[in-house]
Amino acid sequence: MTVLSQAGGGEDVGLVTLRPGEAGAGAAQEDALGYLYRAHRLSLVRLAVLLVGDQSTAEDVVQDVFTAVCRRWRVLDDGRSVLPYLRRAVVNRARSVLRRRRVANAFRPDPQRHADSAEDTVLLASEHREVLAALRRLAPRQREVLVLRYWAGLSEAEIAEAMDISKGAVKSMTHRSLAALRKRMES
Repeated sequence: MTVLSQAGGGEDVGLVTLRPGEAGAGAAQEDALGYLYRAHRLSLVRLAVLLVGDQSTAEDVVQDVFTAVCRRWRVLDDGRSVLPYLRRAVVNRARSVLRRRRVANAFRPDPQRHADSAEDTVLLASEHREVLAALRRLAPRQREVLVLRYWAGLSEAEIAEAMDISKGAVKSMTHRSLAALRKRMES
């Protein structure tokens, strides 16, 4: 069985394999999953919100990811950090949600747009609203690379791993996405 171990006090969460007969294997897994959930759920929900556009769907995406991690726990014993796996799973699940949403909208005769709540509108400064509106108008992959780079603060290597593309593609996509965002902000 695989459980989390945290080196030092940092964010690096690795995996350790416990043998099925070892004492505390079940409890250790529950403790590890609980720690993982408490430590990273909020940042993963924020990431998902920026990708899918609404909080309830983002929370569902993250919950589905943690459910999948719980089911695949035995497979995740390669000793690498779990956090990149979770980020990649959130990005992939968000893509699936957006694909399903596009298909559903194609067959919906009168698509209705969700209006921002009055609280959300008041709390965000006008500049932030403009940036978020322009970000929503970008292509999904462009939005993903900008969110991962500038909101999540990931390195090019981490973005490449999360999006399953090369580091060179991350650089060029980031450059093109920023240009598209500037263009949308000017119009």
